Amino acid sequence: MNTVRDPHGPGVLYVRFRLPGPDARRVAAAGVPLPPLLTLLGTVSPVVAAAPPDAAYVDLRGAERYFGRDAVHLAAVIRVRALALHGVDCTIGAGPGPMLARMAACAAAPGTTLAVPGDPDAVREFLAGRPVGELPGAGAATVRTLRSYGLDTVDRVAAAPPATLQRLVGARAGRELRERAHGIDRGRVVPNEAARSVAADRAFDRDEIDPVRHRRALLSLAGELGARLRAERLVCRSLTLTVRYADRSRTDPAARPGTTRTRALPEPTAHSAALTDAAYRTYGALGLQRARVRGLALRAEGLAPVESAAHQLSLDPADERIRRIEEVADRARAKFGPRAVLPGTLAA
Repeated sequence: MNTVRDPHGPGVLYVRFRLPGPDARRVAAAGVPLPPLLTLLGTVSPVVAAAPPDAAYVDLRGAERYFGRDAVHLAAVIRVRALALHGVDCTIGAGPGPMLARMAACAAAPGTTLAVPGDPDAVREFLAGRPVGELPGAGAATVRTLRSYGLDTVDRVAAAPPATLQRLVGARAGRELRERAHGIDRGRVVPNEAARSVAADRAFDRDEIDPVRHRRALLSLAGELGARLRAERLVCRSLTLTVRYADRSRTDPAARPGTTRTRALPEPTAHSAALTDAAYRTYGALGLQRARVRGLALRAEGLAPVESAAHQLSLDPADERIRRIEEVADRARAKFGPRAVLPGTLAA
């Protein structure tokens, strides 16, 4: 007999798949196995939104009544099917909205489900004591500012006067941060919603000053982004580079934590060579001299379906040849793994 849905129960899942291999992001970059896993989620609910490279949101508000099961039971069904059909385990967070579901997944032990009920007391109990950096939208600069004023946990941010938060982080950001600290989640799961951006990052084993190694990392990141965009049939209009420097705060309080620069692309593209060229140009414009770099990140932004983008025809036969080679390399990576085809510089 069907059960009646608890109006205060969690109705949204954030499913993070534990993709196989030592580097799940590189596996996802090849376009496998997230698409078939999204299809699996679609057998439970038609309201599924991908969160690349390895996760997805599922709205269960109609599925709970249809199956006569609550969110925790349906999460267990998803875990069993993913493991049985694809050999992939997953960690699941359940909450009344996307924000709390994602936070619950981040707090859950690997391979388990953590549910946050929707009643205010349960939400308040879950958020109490959690680091403020776990709130969506609280970036590194915002977190540093809040911590410097003693607002280092979510419950302390929730208790702060609205005017104080707005003075510290700005009017709009302060209002949004206060809402999230109180567990107010205005987000919705939109099926097939286009991703706003795709990112990849690399951290060096030690503080790296060699620009050759910096460029090798950028080459790898641009190739990863290109493969992911082409697998999802997307193009990007701009590329953002973030350089994270060594943390020298104990000896040099004025040391910069990082630098971010965005470059508009000549035309929307998912071509790895074009992304690499843009990354190199952005990096070169920084004029770094023996900078101790801790890590690099690239973010492709302004995403759009490849069908909506126009490509300027080139009279250079080498460009067309490189694009055909890229298509062949993508098929090889999809079949044999993300490291089946690599640029010679990265294979060394």
